[in-house]
Amino acid sequence: MSVSVSARRLTAVAAVAAATVGALALPASAAGHPAARPHGTVYTSGVQYDSPGRDDRSNRSLNNEWVNITNPTRSAVNLNGWTLSDRDGHTYTFRHFTLRARATVRVHTGIGRDTRTDLFQDRRAYVWDNNGDTATLRDDHRRTIDAGSWGHHRR
Repeated sequence: MSVSVSARRLTAVAAVAAATVGALALPASAAGHPAARPHGTVYTSGVQYDSPGRDDRSNRSLNNEWVNITNPTRSAVNLNGWTLSDRDGHTYTFRHFTLRARATVRVHTGIGRDTRTDLFQDRRAYVWDNNGDTATLRDDHRRTIDAGSWGHHRR
C-alpha cells in the first residue's frame, strides 16, 4: 500500500513539475499577449510621441517625434505598401523600402531625406498624441503586424 501511495505522490509531483515547466515555456500568445506576428518578428520597438522641448511645430521638433520599426531576423523584409498609423487615421505608407536584417528604421514625423536608418513622413503637424495613442504597423494586405499604445485610452 505504501508503494502505491509513494507512486501516486511521485506522479503528482512529476505532473506539477511538468505543468510548471510547460507554463514557463508557453508562447506569448498563450499567456494572454498578442499572437505571433506575421512576417517573422518585425515590430515597433520604440516611440517618442512627445518631442523634447517646446512643441513649436518646427521641423526639428516634428522630427523629434518618431517610431522605431525593428527587424531582428536574419532576412530583410520588404516594407513596400506597409503602413504606420495612429488612432486618428494619420497614415504613413512605406514606399520602395526594405528593412535590412537585424536593423531598425526610425520613422520621423517631419520633413527630411530618407536613408536606410531614417524615414520621414513629411508632415507639418504632430501625429502622435501625447496623452495617449496607438501606433499600428500593418503589412501590404492590411494585416496588423504590431500595435503599441501609451497613455489614456489604451487599446
